[in-house]
Amino acid sequence: MKSFIKISLLTILVSINNLAFSQQKKPNIVIIYVDDLGYADIGVNGAIGVKTPFVDALAKNGLNFTDAHSSSATCTPSRYSLLTGSYAFRNNAAILEGDAPLIIDTKKETLPKMLQKAGYKTGVVGKWHLGLGNRKIDWNKRVDLGPKEVGFDYSFLIPATGDRVPTVFLEDQKVVNLDPNDPITVSYGTRIEGYPWGFKHPELLKQHTDPYHLGAITNGISRIGYMKGGKDALWIDETIPFVLSEKATDFIDKEKENPFFLYFSLHDIHQPRIANIKFVESSKMGPRGDVIAQMDWCVGEITKALKKQNLLENTLIVFTSDNGPILDDGYLDYAIELLGDHKPGGKYRGAKYSVYEAGTRMPTIVHWPAKVKPGKSNALLSQVDLYASLACLLDVKIDKNAAPDSEDHLDAWLGKSKKGRDFMLEEAYTYGLRFGKWKYIQPKDKPIPGWIAKKFVDPGFRKEVQLFDLEKDPSEENNIAKNNPNIVKKMEEKLQEILK
Repeated sequence: MKSFIKISLLTILVSINNLAFSQQKKPNIVIIYVDDLGYADIGVNGAIGVKTPFVDALAKNGLNFTDAHSSSATCTPSRYSLLTGSYAFRNNAAILEGDAPLIIDTKKETLPKMLQKAGYKTGVVGKWHLGLGNRKIDWNKRVDLGPKEVGFDYSFLIPATGDRVPTVFLEDQKVVNLDPNDPITVSYGTRIEGYPWGFKHPELLKQHTDPYHLGAITNGISRIGYMKGGKDALWIDETIPFVLSEKATDFIDKEKENPFFLYFSLHDIHQPRIANIKFVESSKMGPRGDVIAQMDWCVGEITKALKKQNLLENTLIVFTSDNGPILDDGYLDYAIELLGDHKPGGKYRGAKYSVYEAGTRMPTIVHWPAKVKPGKSNALLSQVDLYASLACLLDVKIDKNAAPDSEDHLDAWLGKSKKGRDFMLEEAYTYGLRFGKWKYIQPKDKPIPGWIAKKFVDPGFRKEVQLFDLEKDPSEENNIAKNNPNIVKKMEEKLQEILK
């Protein structure tokens, strides 16, 4: 009898322990955020001239979305919306210089703060470009406002972009390898003596560039802005993917016993596109194709690290991009001349900066073997909704006044439903609005900015209303606004409701 009681108690204790363990097994969450990658720049979506086996493997074993979008056609606004659940226009979020102040309100809840409430360890590795500090940054000590203050336990950053100074990494908001006897000074506007200037020394350049990028030269590449000091801290562009991947996998290894959130924000395939020798000529498209292959390798490093720690099965990976593709973005790397038959945006019109579909329609894959069945989905989704959807997944209440534009579409993200958004905003230099098959573009009187017009991009500016039926006209060639006044009126009213 006593033995029976002991066995029964042991069985109950084991059951309770197993229940507690299962309740603790929250999925790890990894967002792989690529820069300037077009919808068709991956093999599974039709890439020609470059192979992306690791990304394709995620798609084969996960859910590949055909109508999922970044919130904006440019980088800073998309990143802002992803992490705050708020449209960028609400905070006038635009492309930032390298010394811009932090644009996320540290008093408000963010995506990483919400995940911290759910018991997650949070880390960001890669491109930041959301501002740092408060106006005047002293790069020679810990930058006082940054990822830590918006919810990241760990950070390893490219402060802004690869084509902007300072060209140094920040780890937990301190410059890596900085010699205190060689302090860093950064200037945007006033020229300062220090590193040679691109417009004065073109003979030093690995890639020639437009006048906008002819500031300080580091590692043979001229950047936006001017800089002096910090010689030991300068990054080498060709090793950036290796450094970032190592830091990301180190974070996975360190936090393997905890549920963790990793925001892995790659520099590739942003300019300057400088491939490591390991990837040079790995594509048929020159540097732009080579860094796509390089990006794919980085994705492989993440999946390998998760497999090594037996975490891949219960890790929710979201692979996507911040905005549409761009070919000529300042540096001469022959991306246009070597494009061949490849179409970065696929059948969709537009590119980075553009309100047309290719500006925000992103390659998007969700991989979570434990919960998500392989397949395709045409659900209409926006990255701004990841915030509310993940909160629903983890049963976390979002703070009041946080994530005002984020909608819960968890069932769509996990493939349980193909019903996504009813209306979806697309931000560019004007506004687009999706409603099912309909695409509305708000007219704008101001001219196309000259620097965009030179990029071989049609941003979609028109003085007249534009309306497209994307089922019949995915390339947005036939404006049918005049034939559908009721649809136009409904779309304009909804847009004004969102904007107000």
